[in-house]
Amino acid sequence: MLIPTESIGSIPRPPQLLDALREFREGRLSRERLDIYYDAALRDTIERFAQTGSPVVSDGEQTKPSFATYPLHGLSNIAHDGMVITFADGHTRQLPKLTSGPFHYGVHAGDYVRAAKRYTKLPVKQAVISASALSLLYPQEGLAGYSREAFIDDLIKETVADIRSCLTQGAHHVQIDFTEGRLSVKIDPSKQLLRQFIDLNNRVLEHFTLEERQLIGVHTCPGGDHDSTHSADVDYADLLPDLFQLQAGHFYMQLASEKNPDRVLAVVRDNIRPNQRVYVGVIDVLNPEVEEPELVRDRILQAAEYIPINQLGSTDDCGFSPFEDDRSTGRDTAFAKIEARVIGTKLAASALKFGS
Repeated sequence: MLIPTESIGSIPRPPQLLDALREFREGRLSRERLDIYYDAALRDTIERFAQTGSPVVSDGEQTKPSFATYPLHGLSNIAHDGMVITFADGHTRQLPKLTSGPFHYGVHAGDYVRAAKRYTKLPVKQAVISASALSLLYPQEGLAGYSREAFIDDLIKETVADIRSCLTQGAHHVQIDFTEGRLSVKIDPSKQLLRQFIDLNNRVLEHFTLEERQLIGVHTCPGGDHDSTHSADVDYADLLPDLFQLQAGHFYMQLASEKNPDRVLAVVRDNIRPNQRVYVGVIDVLNPEVEEPELVRDRILQAAEYIPINQLGSTDDCGFSPFEDDRSTGRDTAFAKIEARVIGTKLAASALKFGS
């Protein structure tokens, strides 16, 4: 395919899995039985990805509690009263908080890659959480005997190990979820917090070779959850010039739900570097209506007016269910949208080929 296309990450979990999770947490289902439901959801997700014609598949984050908290599974030094993030519709999400040091991961994402590859020969992409998002675990009041500097050192080491575990397991691409990037500008319009986040993530990326960094991407969006967002009111122009300072090879950008995509694409054109590829969002995951492939095609052709073809790809605006309890999009709808993206991307590639 002339234009590569990939999903972002999460797929709505099957109702059977969500029911099993509820029974497990109520003590009415064993871990062994829950694992059977997890495995069935993973297998079905991989198979349905393949049925859409997707050239790259993922595990759909079926076994993660959320895109952000999977590394904390099983840890005993985590509380649940951390930073609160408010969405435009009024609902909130509360981050966990570290209660003592040292910090380490309970799970590394390479385990998800290994599990997914049992069920497919197609390339497998894996999403991971950013160091900057996890930096918010450290409490503002500090921790006795464990300085923020020591925490950041441990965080970088663990984030590097997380990405490395995916590459070692043969991940096609590793996508760093950086939804807090746009949110940071809302929290701190001076952009000092954003630049701290960029610096922290670059400290992680500098542990990888140039060739490895071409396999690593960064995802930005205004934080889709329950068909709402936390930072869509932040101007992309306040984020993108700093975003492209990240030493990654790929950038996955929410764009389909932007009100003025031409303006955003112009900012991309003015800031993208020669060794970077931008996967533009052509599927609005907050809209339940399934896009026609021709609309996807037209969105890609619009982006091609600003971005060189060899630096262009397509994606979805965001994951469809970043938190396991988000049922705002149906599973069938998600895969129908993915299929529309795949077909529409082929149409755009054909149009660009014969139009050149």
